[in-house]
Amino acid sequence: MAAESSPLRPRPATGFASPAGDYYDGGIDLNRHLIADRTSTFVMRVTGRSMAGAGIDDGDELIVERARSPRDRSVVVVVHDGELVVRRLALTPDGPVLWTEPRPPELPASTHVGGELEVWGVATRSLHRL
Repeated sequence: MAAESSPLRPRPATGFASPAGDYYDGGIDLNRHLIADRTSTFVMRVTGRSMAGAGIDDGDELIVERARSPRDRSVVVVVHDGELVVRRLALTPDGPVLWTEPRPPELPASTHVGGELEVWGVATRSLHRL
């Protein structure tokens, strides 16, 4: 009769021990690594390719912080003339300027000055699906 293993007896491993085992420090907390303020942070899925030149493609998810103040050249989510869009923001003496950063030549860069503009949040990360 073969001896049955019990929870009290360790089972020997078959193969080699992982060299990463010595460096394991618990699980990964993505909130700690990716989000500065959990109460004002949202994830939004992007539709379209108008920001591909900034590394944001169709279907990517943006981490957006509503409490963060935009700086010059920030990627922002804005309500511009009633439409929610992702754009690059330039802070100029004449007022804010928004533009896209297209990679494909068939999509021209657009600049918008004036009109009603509300910065909804600042994009801090773009998550790509591999």
